[in-house]
Parts: sequence; structure tokens; C-alpha cells
Amino acid sequence: MGPGRVQDGFGIIPGWVWDDPGNPGMGPGWIWDDPGASPPSPPPLFLLVFDFDETLVDENSDDSVLRGRALPGHLQHDPDSEPYNRHMQRVLAWLGEQGVRPSDLRATYESLPLSPGVPNLLKFLSKHRRLFELILISDANVFGVEAKLRAMGARSLFRKVFSNPAGVDGRGFLTLGPFHSHRCPRCPANMCKGKILREYLEQRAGEDVEFQRVFYVGDGANDFCPAGGLRPGDVAFPRKGYPMHRLILQEPPGTFQATVVPWESALEVERSLQELVQGK
Repeated sequence: MGPGRVQDGFGIIPGWVWDDPGNPGMGPGWIWDDPGASPPSPPPLFLLVFDFDETLVDENSDDSVLRGRALPGHLQHDPDSEPYNRHMQRVLAWLGEQGVRPSDLRATYESLPLSPGVPNLLKFLSKHRRLFELILISDANVFGVEAKLRAMGARSLFRKVFSNPAGVDGRGFLTLGPFHSHRCPRCPANMCKGKILREYLEQRAGEDVEFQRVFYVGDGANDFCPAGGLRPGDVAFPRKGYPMHRLILQEPPGTFQATVVPWESALEVERSLQELVQGK
């Protein structure tokens, strides 16, 4: 299909026309059609949000850093008395005392296995960069998330990574902090993913980027909050049988507005997005 001012209800954007060249090596997208002016960056149509632990990667990275080490009794997590982020601060300090250095932790993060189908999904998204803007929101830490994304050659796919701050202190230990404060009663004290997503959408709207649809791929209970704020027409991709999926199933009929597509392999996410791109 050649260029046209309107394609599949995407509407008209001044200076841009929608083009589907029908070339297997080039996906459809907006092309600049004003010879009298230099083209700005083409507007993405869709926002795709990823979680990290047990979504992009197939493990909980907070567990993976232990690599078989048993925590002493005083470091066992009691959710009734200690926020999880504070617990992980103490765990990382203890690992440092055991001789585990940031370079060791980086190697652990880099070796995390990807969830089933993720390599294919990322290849698809790389091919269709003009359509999808990607961000990642994770309650892990920015040190580990960035290490894994760079090791797998996928960092450039993500416009923004939101995760808990981490750094190396004077002892050479990896340290962790909370992402922000918030008033959401559902989310852990250090991070509300719903707030992060809302603020990101507001920021992009202020930059004249209005996404036609938002897609959220996650697994955990803390992914339910942002997914619950999605609109009709948006899509939540909860990992089948995981807390996010169970919480959605517990919602009264009609409460959860987004379309729900559970997945066991990210190939199912790719298939849904492929149908969107093809206009099916």
C-alpha cells in the first residue's frame, strides 16, 4: 500500500503521511511529505511499557544476586515490619561484606535468562521503531536493569528506564535507594508504577506526543496499578498465572477497562502487536 493521508484511523498529522511500502524489510510508518521544510522526528503511535523481573527476564533479579547464598536470620524479610526496598538495601550491604563486588553483581545481571519469546519480540519491535516508543518501569535497580539491557544489545530500544537508583559507595559496595515517594495505598512505599506512567504520559503530551494506544507487559502485583489506569482500547499483557493476572481476574466485571491478553511466551505479545501493525 502506498502513501496516504489517513491509514487505519491514524488520522492526519501535518507534514506527515502514513506509508506501508509492502516491503518485508521495512515496516509501515509515517514519512515526511513537505519538501519545503526539514522533517522533525516522526511521532510514535503507540507506547509499550515493560516490567523487568519475570517479564523481560525470567527470574527475580533480587533473588538471583544471592546465587545460592543463604541469608542469615536477621536478614530474612518480614513484609509487616520492613519495606522491601529497605530489605534489599541491607541484602546488598551484606553481600558486599561477603566480598561480592559490583563487577560480580553486574555479571549476574548480565547472565539473567530472558523470558520465553522475548528475543523474537524485541526483534519485532526493533523493526518497527517508528511505531512503538518503549519504556521500562522496574522495582529492581537501575544498575542491574541497565547492565542486562546493554549486555543483550537492547538498551537503545528503550527511550527511558525507570528503576530504583543504585551506585557504588566508598567501601565498593553496591547501594540502593527508593525511586520516589507517593500516596498510592496499593503500591510499595518506594515506587508507584502508576504514578510513573501517568507522569510520563503527561510529559510526552507536553511535548506534543499523544499516544493512540498504550500497551503494558508485566507480571507482578505492582504492575496492576499502572495497568488499572489504562483506557479502553489500550492492552494489558499480564503473564499468565502471575500476581498481575490474578488481580485482574479478581476485578468486578467492567472495572478493568483495558483489553487483557495473558501470555506464557512473549511470542503471544508479538502476535498481538503484529496483528495491530498489519491492520487486522
